[in-house]
Amino acid sequence: MKHFFKLMSFRKILSIIFVGTWLLFNLSCASNSDEKILFFAHSLPTSHPVHKGIVAMQESLNEKSGGKLQIKIFPDGQLGSERETIELLQIGSIAMTKVSASALSNFAPEYKITVIPYLFRDSDHLFKNLEGEVGEQLLASGTEYLLRGVCFYDAGARSFYTKDAPVNSPDDLDGLKLRVQNDQMSVDMANTLGASATPMAFGELYTALQQNVVDGAENNIPSFVSSNHFEVCKYYIFDEHTMVPDVVIIGTKFWDSLSEEEKVWLEEAADESVAKQKQYWKETVDENMKMLKEKGIEFIYPDKAPFVEKSRPVMERLLEDPQLRPIIEKINAN
Repeated sequence: MKHFFKLMSFRKILSIIFVGTWLLFNLSCASNSDEKILFFAHSLPTSHPVHKGIVAMQESLNEKSGGKLQIKIFPDGQLGSERETIELLQIGSIAMTKVSASALSNFAPEYKITVIPYLFRDSDHLFKNLEGEVGEQLLASGTEYLLRGVCFYDAGARSFYTKDAPVNSPDDLDGLKLRVQNDQMSVDMANTLGASATPMAFGELYTALQQNVVDGAENNIPSFVSSNHFEVCKYYIFDEHTMVPDVVIIGTKFWDSLSEEEKVWLEEAADESVAKQKQYWKETVDENMKMLKEKGIEFIYPDKAPFVEKSRPVMERLLEDPQLRPIIEKINAN
């Protein structure tokens, strides 16, 4: 097995102790019960539309199973960052998590394609692929790493936002230190476009922006708002360089422990939550855009053609990978 059992942080050790203690307590209380509880940890606040999608899954699963199979949610980074929750899942301390597809590219290489700039033409093109053969292949690709994909959630388009300088073309990115997610594909994307990529945990970003450690970042509108980064950054640039979905994953240890009936309950609950989450996403973006305009955030809609052209080497490099080329070509042809 690859990419885990590394030196654990003190925070992660505390998370494992906490989860283990809670689990032992609840198992002792439910020793005469047929109930199963799946611990689901993620890093987003409860106001986020992705969290609302997870709650929809939780409610649907409880109804379908008659309470026999339940989800207990630990939101807001209570049990660690995205990478930490993935590693907790791999060692069996939690059952499920939600992470950006880019975070999974550190574990399952096929997910690299989700961070290729301008690979997906729009939201319809994205979900046409994610809800077809391409999506099935990606969700299955992490099983070697004990990570089984369950479904994809809408995470919109990611765009740059900056503190002091508007960005109207890739040339305006030169010299800007921009936070990106902690994966090589995100670093390559930002560097290729001309910025100085600075990977760091999302929870550290607000302070980094305040203290001028970075000049800006890139993310979707709901995350820009829920993180309060709009308090520091006054320019949001709709270059929409990537459309990186969120992925709900379950540890293969927990998946394999479920009966066939329980697996059907979980898959049906996940599918139902996807439709609801897309609606929550749209409603949240509309509300956020209105609020940001009232707060005086300047929206910039640059010509995307120069961004597309300058970022092209990222796709060209991945097309040289015999494992990824067929997936990219299938998406381009779809």
